[in-house]
Amino acid sequence: MREAQTIGSLTGRESGWLTPSIQKAHERSETFGLSASMCPDYDVLTHGELRMKLEQNRVLCAHATPVMETLREQIANTQSMIVLTDAEGLILHSIGDDDFLRRAEKVALKAGANWAEERQGTNAIGTAIAERTATVVHGDQHYLAANRFLTCSSVPILDPYGDLVGVLDVTGDHRSYHQHTMALAKMSVQMIENHLFTNTFRNTLQIAFHGRPEFLGTLMEGIMAFTCDGRFLSANRSAQFQVGLPLAAMRAHTLSSLFGLTTPHLIERLRASQGHHITLDLNNGTVVCASVEFRRTTLASEGSWPSDAVVSTRPAAARAQPAKAPVSATAPSRLDCLNTGDPQISAVIAKVRKVIGKDIPILITGETGTGKELLAQAIHNDSPRRAGPFIAVNCASIPENLIESELFGYEEGAFTGARRKGAVGKLLQANGGTLFLDEIGDMPYPLQVRLLRVLQERVVDPLGSSKSVPVDIAVICATHRNLREMIVQNRFREDLYYRLNGLVVKLPPLRDRTDLAAVIERMLQLVPCDETEGAPPLSVADDVMTLFEQCAWPGNFRQLCNLLRTAAAMIDDDGEIRREHLPEDFFDDLRSSAARAPAPAGSPLPLQGTRLQDVQASAIAAAVARHNGNVSAAARALGISRNTVYRKMPSLCAGAESRGND
Repeated sequence: MREAQTIGSLTGRESGWLTPSIQKAHERSETFGLSASMCPDYDVLTHGELRMKLEQNRVLCAHATPVMETLREQIANTQSMIVLTDAEGLILHSIGDDDFLRRAEKVALKAGANWAEERQGTNAIGTAIAERTATVVHGDQHYLAANRFLTCSSVPILDPYGDLVGVLDVTGDHRSYHQHTMALAKMSVQMIENHLFTNTFRNTLQIAFHGRPEFLGTLMEGIMAFTCDGRFLSANRSAQFQVGLPLAAMRAHTLSSLFGLTTPHLIERLRASQGHHITLDLNNGTVVCASVEFRRTTLASEGSWPSDAVVSTRPAAARAQPAKAPVSATAPSRLDCLNTGDPQISAVIAKVRKVIGKDIPILITGETGTGKELLAQAIHNDSPRRAGPFIAVNCASIPENLIESELFGYEEGAFTGARRKGAVGKLLQANGGTLFLDEIGDMPYPLQVRLLRVLQERVVDPLGSSKSVPVDIAVICATHRNLREMIVQNRFREDLYYRLNGLVVKLPPLRDRTDLAAVIERMLQLVPCDETEGAPPLSVADDVMTLFEQCAWPGNFRQLCNLLRTAAAMIDDDGEIRREHLPEDFFDDLRSSAARAPAPAGSPLPLQGTRLQDVQASAIAAAVARHNGNVSAAARALGISRNTVYRKMPSLCAGAESRGND
C-alpha cells in the first residue's frame, strides 16, 4: 500500500491524463471484469507448454532474437528489459538488466506469462495487440495498480502478409522512461519485419527502392516482391508509405501498374545497368533509386526469368552466391530407390516425404554404415532444392582446429597459413541447396554455438570478416551417438539439439532388415563388373545368401558393399558369387555372429572343433523349441529371417506343408 501511494505521488500528473486509446483500453478492461486493485493473472505456462509455443513461433524467434540482443546493447543499464510475445500476448523471450528482471518477475513479466488485456488489463503489450498500433503505457496509465511501477513501449510485429505475429516491448521503471525508447523499438521491429520479408520471399523478384539513393540498404528502403510474371506478392511498411497505399490496396496491382514496366523490360534495364542502381518511376509520379534482385525458382520455370540463377544490382557482399552442384557420373539415389521392401525403411521414407520442401530440419540416427548419407542425398534429390548443391560434412573426420574454418570459411590473412583470397566455407557452398552434417555429435562444443546462430539467423560470419553473409540452406544432420545422453554430460548443447530435431528418424542396422536379398541385388547392379558383350549379370549362390542372412554385419552397408566389390573381382565367367570368393574376415564375423546367438538355458557350450553348420542348426532348433514351434518368433529372437530357419531345418518346412494340407 505504501508503494502504491509513492507511485501515485510520483505520477500524479499522469494519473488523470489518458489518451483516447488508453481510455478505450480502460473501458475494455472493465468489460473483462477486472478491477484496478485485483491481483493480476499469473498463470505461467509449464516448461513443456512453453517449449511447444516456442516451436510454433520458431521463425519469429529466430529473426527477433538477434535484433533484441542489439537493442539490449543500446539500452543497457537503464533499468529496463526487452520482451517478445506472440500474437496473443504470450511472452516468448525476455532479456535485460538483471536487477530489473528480478523485479519484473514479481509481476510475471517473464517467458510463459500472458499479457493480453483480458489477463493484465491496460498494458502496452495487450493494448498494442488490441489496437494494432505502437503503444506507450506509462505508470498510472496501467489499469492494474500492481503494474504501475512500469512504463512500457510496445510495437506490433506484422508478417509479410500484414498479419500480426507478435509484439516487441521495452519495459522499464516508470521513473527512468526515455522518449527515444519508442523510436528504438520501432526501428527494431522494422528490422525484424524486413528479415521476415526477405526470408519469406527469397526466391522471387525483389525491388528495394527509395527516393534518396543513400537510403538504399538501410531500414528506410522500401521492398516489394513479385512473381516471375509480375504479379504483386507483398511490400514492407516503408514501401507502402512511399507508394501511398496500404497493403490491401497494393494487392490489386502488378509490377506494370506500380512501376510502369513489364518483367522483360525490367530485365533489360537490369542487365544494361551492369550492376549499378537503376531509376524507376512509381505510379504516383515519384522517381526512386532502386536495386533489383531476381532469383529463379524451380517452381517458376514457365515464367520469363533470366537465364542466370541470380541477376542483381545488389552488391555481391550483400548476398551469398549459391555454389554449383557437383557433377556426378551416375544419378544419385532417390527415396523410391531406397524403398526395397523393409517395413522399417518404408515407415522412415513415409515420414520424410511429409516434411520435404518444408523448413523442418531432419535428424537421422542409426549405427555407423546404415546409409544415413544415402538417405540424406535422396531427400535432397526429391526436394525443391534438387537443382542446388548437396554439401556433406563429416564432423568427426575434420581436425578440431580446422573445422571452424572448414564450415564458415575465412578471409585472406585470417590466420597463419590461410590461403590467399581466403576460402568459402561449406555453409556458403551449400547456399541454395542442402547441408548434410554427418556425425553432428562429434562437433566441438564451442562451435555448436556458432552453428546455432547460423541456423537461427541464416547468416554466416567468415573468420576474419566483419560482414555477415546471408545463406539459404536446408539442414540434415546425422549421428550414431545418443545426443540426449551427451546433453546430460554437457557435451552437446540442448538448444542446438532442439533446433536440429524437427523430424528424427532412425535407420535400422542391416541385421534387423528383412530386405537383405533385395538390397544385395540392388548393390550388385552398381558394382563394376566385366562389360564384355554377353557377360552374365552378377548373382549370389543360394548357400552364400544363407551365410549373408546369418551374419550380424557389424559394419552394415559399408561392410556389405566392400565385400561384394571384392567378391565381384574374383568371380568366374558365370558371374556367380560363391563361398570361395568371400574374404576370410567375413567368416570371422560369421563365427562371431553365431557365438552371439542366444543358446537355450542349460545347454552345454559346443566343443572346440564343432562345425559351424552344426552350431547354427543347434541354435535354430533350440530357439524353435523354446518358442513352441513358432518359427516367426524364433527367427525374431535369433535376428534372422523365417526363410533361413526353414532352410536350416528342412523338417520344419515339411511340417508346415503337411499342416497346410491338413
